[in-house]
Amino acid sequence: MKIKTIITACLAMLAISGFAQPKVADYRVVPLPQNIVQQKGNPFVLTNHVTISCSSKEEALKRDAEFLRDYVKEYTGIQLDIVDAKGDIQLTLDKKILQPEGYAITVNSKRVTLSGQTPAGVFYAIQTLRKSLQPNVSQIELPAVSITDAPRFAYRGMMLDCARHFFSVSFVKKFLDMMAMHNMNTFHWHLTDDQGWRIEIKKYPRLTEVGSKRDMTVVGRNSEIWDSIPYGGYYTQEEAREIVRYAADRYIMVIPEIDMPGHMMGALAAYPDMGCTGGPYKVWGLWGVSDQVLCLGNEKTYSFCEDVLKEIMDIFPSKYIHIGGDETPTTSWEKCPKCQALAQKEGVDIKHLQNYFTAHMEKFIEKNGHRAIGWDEVLQSKDLSDKTIIMSWRGAEPGGEAAERGHDVIMSPTSYNYFDYYQTAEGENQWSEPLLIGGNLPIEKTYSFEPYPAQATQQAKNHIIGVQANLWTEYIPYESLAEYQVLPRMGALSEVQWMDPAKKNFNDFKQRSLSLRRLYDKYKLTYRSKLWKTTEKK
Repeated sequence: MKIKTIITACLAMLAISGFAQPKVADYRVVPLPQNIVQQKGNPFVLTNHVTISCSSKEEALKRDAEFLRDYVKEYTGIQLDIVDAKGDIQLTLDKKILQPEGYAITVNSKRVTLSGQTPAGVFYAIQTLRKSLQPNVSQIELPAVSITDAPRFAYRGMMLDCARHFFSVSFVKKFLDMMAMHNMNTFHWHLTDDQGWRIEIKKYPRLTEVGSKRDMTVVGRNSEIWDSIPYGGYYTQEEAREIVRYAADRYIMVIPEIDMPGHMMGALAAYPDMGCTGGPYKVWGLWGVSDQVLCLGNEKTYSFCEDVLKEIMDIFPSKYIHIGGDETPTTSWEKCPKCQALAQKEGVDIKHLQNYFTAHMEKFIEKNGHRAIGWDEVLQSKDLSDKTIIMSWRGAEPGGEAAERGHDVIMSPTSYNYFDYYQTAEGENQWSEPLLIGGNLPIEKTYSFEPYPAQATQQAKNHIIGVQANLWTEYIPYESLAEYQVLPRMGALSEVQWMDPAKKNFNDFKQRSLSLRRLYDKYKLTYRSKLWKTTEKK
């Protein structure tokens, strides 16, 4: 017994003295860097004595240094100092790096250098270093290495629907932090729909006074039961600008979506004269698509939409403005004398009247220095400018067609990228999952997505600018459930967006994604853990 006690005490003393096995960084993170080359020599040891410096006085690079300091402190507990002189970790701009978001990491026993063509590239180098660390340590070894990396796609997006259910400013910021962790650079913010208008428009105050509130919400999947609870919420313009600034600091562009001419019950409840019948209308408490849409034969409709977009473009400096255009029933136009007259004047079938409206709005957006994005239904318009970007959601086929026609395309098909679907596989028991809209989208399927259609020409491939996943929130009323639905599928998506497809391997991804799980745990995020049930060592 005494011998055992002595051995235990000696082992404890050795650990305190620093002879315990040191923690070692693992650069095989998610998404996997393109090139990781181990170098000869001793590792760099990260401790409280390490300093950070920038090679430039550029404010964005200084902010990168602060991000690195804060990330390391939050995750490991190690406190790094930022200094003016040459630090042990140096952030530097390097014009020899070819891609704007490309980066390089070099590590030797004396120094760590994080380089990028731009501060955004340095930021992604920081993300890789951050994900390579271990949590809650007093020191960690960074093996000598040379890493070079750059993303496959320039547009790497996530959409959050805040119209069906409203999410706080603090959660939107949290969502942006999750995106940054996964190397994503575009936040598509769905702000208006039949179930609520969520952004302040000063010229039309009733949009938020009336249009942001529904009297009650249906229970379950459009049952005959209502919860009888008033529901509302919206973002002021200053709150929206705050979100834009927060995102920009993390090199994320915010694209607002004001869906038109359908999905407009929130607006019609506030301004019924914009509808074909004149109302009265109510903000919808059902899920799905209302057949009440904007009246396209009414001149007021166009001035209303332009006025709204003027304020939106002032709030959001994004080069892209999303105008929706999906799921627009024509039943009200078919009964409306004004819409019938416009269709006759333009010489179009009334079922295709939306084409006239879409062409008008995309020209207005272009005239104001932006480019319009529309869901793939807008492809029906023969007058659509080839500058309009197509977001392909009804499969990848419409995106392939749009790319062949010369449109830039963002691939976002339901079958791979709709994160409101169940994370279960086809036929898998869903009894332990929350009630969702339906559909099966296991993480393996998201990971398998190839954005380039098999028969696409090289010219068409050049027009596929990115990949996005969407979180629609009809059945997602809580922040924790929103996190659960995107994690860890966001990790799989990041490898589709970032990596050379030839290097993708799902089993390898499972092993590497354990570093993501440690970060999820550290930040107390809610996620589906089944991915790792057979991965962790017993």
